Amino acid sequence: MSENTYSKPPVVIWQRAEALLIFITAISVFCHFNSTVPWWASLLLFLAPDISFIGYIGGPKIGAFCYNVAHIYGLGILLFAIGMILHYPWCMLVGALWLAHSGFDRMLGYGLKSPEGFSFTHLGMIGKQPKE
Repeated sequence: MSENTYSKPPVVIWQRAEALLIFITAISVFCHFNSTVPWWASLLLFLAPDISFIGYIGGPKIGAFCYNVAHIYGLGILLFAIGMILHYPWCMLVGALWLAHSGFDRMLGYGLKSPEGFSFTHLGMIGKQPKE
């Protein structure tokens, strides 16, 4: 992918602002419904999607796939919805934290990954860039 593909600052600003709103909303929902999960377990659950980094052991294509599956908004929404429909509070809470994690990452600029490598995301390049 060319550098030009990632040069969309106005879109990136909007997507990162949207991610901030998703993060705030998901954390608020978690706090509203949580009455049993201690703070330390909440933190572990919040960080759980990053286990998907293990996929990079298999190379950038497998790593990007694993990372993206774990970081799409839909997974957190699906878990939350299943918890709501089936009256599984734990599932709702995990879904809210999973969604919050995805929003948090994107808010910081860590977008969905490209099979080209970890540094290539839908929000642009991350990490130190080589000088031309």
